[in-house]
Amino acid sequence: MALTLNGSANTIGGLAVGGLPDGVVTSDDLNFKPGKVIQRVNASGESDYSSTSETFVETPVTGAITPLLSTSKILVTVCVPVWATAGSYCHFQLRSSGGNTNNDIGTWADAYSTSGSTGACYHSMYRWVHTSHNTTSAITYKIFGKKQTSTGGAWYFPNNNGDAGRTLAWIITMEEQV
Repeated sequence: MALTLNGSANTIGGLAVGGLPDGVVTSDDLNFKPGKVIQRVNASGESDYSSTSETFVETPVTGAITPLLSTSKILVTVCVPVWATAGSYCHFQLRSSGGNTNNDIGTWADAYSTSGSTGACYHSMYRWVHTSHNTTSAITYKIFGKKQTSTGGAWYFPNNNGDAGRTLAWIITMEEQV
């Protein structure tokens, strides 16, 4: 059938519209290749939070993705503004829940403030690679944090927990074909 345009009626004729039966389109048809990013999901938000805990506590920094393939890997990149307490490292850990539960995908400990200071502000960027999710159900990723020692006061999201210096934390989840 020929395609017809009717400008006065704002219509297009001659198109066949309909869905494809289940199983007609496979991952091979979508041309998934190793190393190819299949999807990317961004999340961001302001997150006033502070803690004096020396054990991991959940922060408001969270993101989610629903993998298309159970064999893919999920790359999780996070940028958080953090104020480390004087004389202590801040440790940050990625955990997942939902279609997959892993209570330690990886831990970083690099935001440090020297002893005798009033603390230090960092815009820290972290990256984790989750290679063993084995699911196509939604996965929620959350950042947990703690301070290294009892030295000093609380650590903060964002800079010193003051409204004047508020910035965004963000998390990017990307699914990559293995």
